[in-house]
Amino acid sequence: MSNIIKTYLLRIGQFSRNARLYLASAILSGAAFGVYRLLFNFYALSLDLDQSIIGNLITINSVTALALALPLGYLADTLGRKTSLLLGGLLTSLAIAVMVLWPSAGLFYAMAVVMGAAQSLSAVSMAPFLLENSGTEERTYLFSLSQGLMMTASFVGNSIGGYLPTWIGQARGVEATSSTAYAGALGIIAAISALALLPLLALRTPRLAASDRSLFAPIGYAIKHSGTIGKMVLPMLITSIGAGLFMPFMNVFFRVVHNQPDPVIGNVLAWGALAMGVGLIIAPPIAERIGKIQLVVITQGLSIPFLIMLGYAPWFWMSALGHYVRLSLMNMGGPVYNAFVMESVEPKSRAMVASLTSMAWNFGWAFSPSISGWLQVKYGFGPVYLAVIVIYTLSVFLYWKFFWKSKPAEVTEPVPAD
Repeated sequence: MSNIIKTYLLRIGQFSRNARLYLASAILSGAAFGVYRLLFNFYALSLDLDQSIIGNLITINSVTALALALPLGYLADTLGRKTSLLLGGLLTSLAIAVMVLWPSAGLFYAMAVVMGAAQSLSAVSMAPFLLENSGTEERTYLFSLSQGLMMTASFVGNSIGGYLPTWIGQARGVEATSSTAYAGALGIIAAISALALLPLLALRTPRLAASDRSLFAPIGYAIKHSGTIGKMVLPMLITSIGAGLFMPFMNVFFRVVHNQPDPVIGNVLAWGALAMGVGLIIAPPIAERIGKIQLVVITQGLSIPFLIMLGYAPWFWMSALGHYVRLSLMNMGGPVYNAFVMESVEPKSRAMVASLTSMAWNFGWAFSPSISGWLQVKYGFGPVYLAVIVIYTLSVFLYWKFFWKSKPAEVTEPVPAD
C-alpha cells in the first residue's frame, strides 16, 4: 500500500500546469453538476412536466450532441482546446440560467439543444486536451483523477444540494418542493458553474497548425482504420443504450419506488458519487498491474450483480447499497478506456475519434430516456432494469472479445509543456 501511495504521489507530481488548472475547473463543475443532476428533474416535475417530458428533454440534449459531435470536433481543432473548453462551459452555465429565469416547456427544449451542443464541444475537447498535456507515465492517472475529482466534488454538491430547496423555501416563504425553491437552487448552480471557467482562462495551449486541422485527414484515418475504430466505439454505444434507460431517472426511481424525500435522495446520490469517485481514483494503479482493458472487463462484469440488487431489492437500504457498489465498479474503467483509445490513434485524428466516442455515448442517451419514460409510465421500473442487465452483459462481452489481449498502438507523443 505504501508503494502504491508513493507511486500515486509521484504521478500527480508529474502533472503539467495545464493539467492542474483543468483539475481545479473539474472540481467546481463537478460540484455544480452534482446538484444540477439531482434537482433539475424535480424542478421540471414541480412545473407539472411529467417523466415523459423529462425523457424527451434528455433525448433532445443527446440528439444534439450526437448530431454535432463530428463538426464540433473539427471546430475544437480550429478554435483550440482552451477556447473550446471555455465556450462549452459558458454556454452550459447560460442555459441553466435561462431555464431558471424563464421557465417553460418550449424554452426548456431550446436550452436542451444549447446544452447538448455545449457539452459535446467540451467532451470532444477534453480527451485530446488531457492526452496532449500528459506524459505516458502519468496519463492514466490524469484521466482517472479528473473524473474522480469531479465525482468527489459531486458528492459534496449532492450532500448540500438536497437541502438547498429547503433553505431557499424557508427564506422565500414557500414550500421546499415548489418551483420557486428549485429555481433558486439551480440559480446558485449556474453561478458555481460559471466560476469553473476561471481556471480555464489561465490555460496556455497552442492552436493546431493549419496542416493539422485538415478536414479530410481525420476522415481518411477513420476510413483506413474503420474496423479498429468500430470495435472501440461499439461497446461504448451499447453501454450508452443501457445507461440512458435508467441513469437519468435515479432520483425519480428512489422517490417513486422507495418513497424517499429529497434530502435522503440527495444523500444517496451524493454517496454514490463519492463511491464512483473513489473507484476512479484507485483505478490507475490497478490498471498498471493488470492492464487497462482487463480492468474494464473485470470491474464492469462484477458490477452487474449489484445492478440487479439496485433494481429489484425490496428494501431501500439494499437498493442504495447496490447503487453505491455498481457505480464504483461500472465506472472505474471509463477514463482508463478513454486513455487507451486516445493512445491508439494518431494526433491529427484524436478530436475526430473523441467525437465518435462522444457520438456513441450520446446515441443511447438520445433515444433511451424517451423509451424509459414511456415504460415507467406504463409498466414501472421492472422492465427497464431487465433491459439494462441484458445490455450491460453484452457490452462487457464485447470489451472482452475485442480487446482482452490488445495493447494501444505506439504513437509518438510531444512532451507536455508547462
